[in-house]
Amino acid sequence: MKSTVETLSPTRVRLTIEVPFVELEPSLKKAYREIGQQVTVPGFRKGKVPSAVIDQRVGRGAVLNEAVQDAIPENILAAVREHDVKTLGRPEVEITEFNDRDTLKFTAEVDVRPEITIPDLSTIEVTVDELQIDESEIDQQVESLRERFATLKTVERAAQEGDYVQLDLAATVNGEDVPGGSASNISHEVGSKQLLPGLDEVLVGMSADESKTFVTQLVGGDFAGQDADVAVTVRTVKEKELPALDDEFAGLASEFDTLEELRADLRERVTKGKRVEQIYAARDKALEQLVAAAEVPAPEGVVADEVEHRKQAMVDQLERIGASMEDYLSAEEKTEEQIDTELREAATEGVRIQLLLDTLADAEEIQVSDDEFGHEIVHRAQRAGMAPQQYYDQLVRSGAAGAVFGDVRRGKALASVMEKIKITDAAGNQVTLDELRAAAGEEHDHEH
Repeated sequence: MKSTVETLSPTRVRLTIEVPFVELEPSLKKAYREIGQQVTVPGFRKGKVPSAVIDQRVGRGAVLNEAVQDAIPENILAAVREHDVKTLGRPEVEITEFNDRDTLKFTAEVDVRPEITIPDLSTIEVTVDELQIDESEIDQQVESLRERFATLKTVERAAQEGDYVQLDLAATVNGEDVPGGSASNISHEVGSKQLLPGLDEVLVGMSADESKTFVTQLVGGDFAGQDADVAVTVRTVKEKELPALDDEFAGLASEFDTLEELRADLRERVTKGKRVEQIYAARDKALEQLVAAAEVPAPEGVVADEVEHRKQAMVDQLERIGASMEDYLSAEEKTEEQIDTELREAATEGVRIQLLLDTLADAEEIQVSDDEFGHEIVHRAQRAGMAPQQYYDQLVRSGAAGAVFGDVRRGKALASVMEKIKITDAAGNQVTLDELRAAAGEEHDHEH
C-alpha cells in the first residue's frame, strides 16, 4: 500500500491511497467465503461453493465490491498510523480507480484534531456574581414548605381563587354527549387553569350544590375545534389552611426543633446552591476565554455528526412525552431552520471545548484509573435505571465505552483548569479553592 496525506484545512486532511491487487487477496477470499455461506446452489454444501460458481451466480463484481468494502477501512487505518494523523469522526471515501486484477485507488477525507496552543492558565481571570442571600429567599423556601404541609378545610361560602373545589363536568355539542366529556368528583384548584378554558372564571362565586353552564372550545376527540356546552356542578368548596409559622411547624416539616434552626438549614442549602451556580458560571466563562484565546477551530464533519446526534436526542425525548418536532416548533414559535442554527451553534461550541480539554489532558498526561472509569459507569447506570454491568455491556456493544472514557478524562482536565485559573466575585473577593472543592462535591451530587 502507498499513501500520501494532503492538508485541506487545520481540521481536515485528504488521504490518497493505492492498494495493489495482490494485497486485496485476503479480502477477496473472505468475500468468497462469506457469500458462499449465504448462497444455496444445488449439488454443493453451504460454504463449499466454488468461486467460479459464485461468480456465475452472484457476479464477480459483487464479490469485488464486498472485498473492496472490507479492505478500505484497514488501509485507511494503516495510512493514518503511517502519517500519524489524529482523526476525528468518520472518513468520506471516494474510489477513484479500480478494475479487476488492478490497483485499487481511493481517497479518504477525514476531520483531524487541530494543533492547539493552550494559553497559560494562570493568566485566565473570571468574574462571577457576588454570593448574596436575601432573607426574602429564605422566606420563599419556608413558604413552599408551608404549602406542602397545608390542609384543606370545607367552607360554607362561594369559591374564590386559590380554593379547591370538588366538581362534576358534562360536555355536550348540539345536545349530544361528548365521548369522554363527563367526569365526576374532580378536585380542582380555582384559578390554576388546569382544566377547560373558561372554567376558572365560572367557578369564582359558585357555592356547594350550585350548577352553571359555560361554552368552551374542545381541543381533542371527535368534536375537536367545536364549541361545547359544559355543565359544571360544585359539590364542595375547600380553602387551603397553612400551618402557623412556629417551632411546632419546624418539627413537623423537618428534623429541626426550632424555626430558627430550620431557617439556618435552608440558608445553608440556598448558599450551597448559589455556590454551585458560581462554579458553573466560572467554568463556562473560563472555557469561553480559553477557546477564544487558543483560537480552537471546529471540524465541520464532527459538528455535523454532533448536530444530528443532538437533534435525534430531541426527537426521542419529545416522542417519550407523546409529542412531535412539529408540536415543539409550534409551542416555541420557531422554525426548523432556527432550531438547526441553535443546535449548530451549541454543537460547534461543544466540539471546540472537547478539543481544548483533550489537548489539555494530553499536555498534562492525564490518566483515568479503572476506579474512576468504574465510578462513572455506576453513576450513569443509576441515572439510566440499569445494573452497572448491563449498562457497561451495552456501551461496549454500541462502541460508546471510549466516549465515556474520554468524558471522564476531559472532566479531570476541566478540574485541573479550575484549580489554576483566578476566580473573583463582582465585589473583588477571591473565590477560594476550598469553596470550589466543597461546591464541586455539591455539583456532583446535584448532577447525579
